[in-house]
Amino acid sequence: MDRGNYMVTYTGTKFYPLDPRKEEIKDKDISHSLSMLCRGNGHYKHFYSVAQHSIYCAREAKSLGFSKRVQLACLLHDGSEAYISDITRPVKAYLDSYREIEDKLQSLIYRSYGLELTKEELSEMAKVDDIILSYELKNLLTTESMLKTQDDVSTNYDLSLRDMKDVEEEFLRLLKELTAE
Repeated sequence: MDRGNYMVTYTGTKFYPLDPRKEEIKDKDISHSLSMLCRGNGHYKHFYSVAQHSIYCAREAKSLGFSKRVQLACLLHDGSEAYISDITRPVKAYLDSYREIEDKLQSLIYRSYGLELTKEELSEMAKVDDIILSYELKNLLTTESMLKTQDDVSTNYDLSLRDMKDVEEEFLRLLKELTAE
């Protein structure tokens, strides 16, 4: 069966974005790629990676008392971006095919890490993502955000420019911690 075109990942894996397989999902590919991708489509005050955002989402989930499963889901919630990048929310809403590809891939990533998320867990994860997004918008945009922002973040997170390699390694450490039995 023809799986379509593939890309070569950081680890040298042939990855088929339109027909992905569990064995093609690699911790190192996700952590490396997300540490190299800028949030906010590059419109923040400085480079701030998707990996850094994901780490803070996992930490916030822990601060809110959410389960290790939700913390892991928060860490991995943008994992598909490691393979297919991202498109800003206002545009993504009009791209049904992209969202189908993204949803299929993100579901596979969750399953690869033993996560079959309930509606409640997905809701908790979305809440955390919105809290951290709001915090980022308030602190990383050069002008006042026109979006309604929340102030219910549990701690002040370090949104400064960080070395990509350090963020990648922190992501991997947290992933290992959250997947340990």
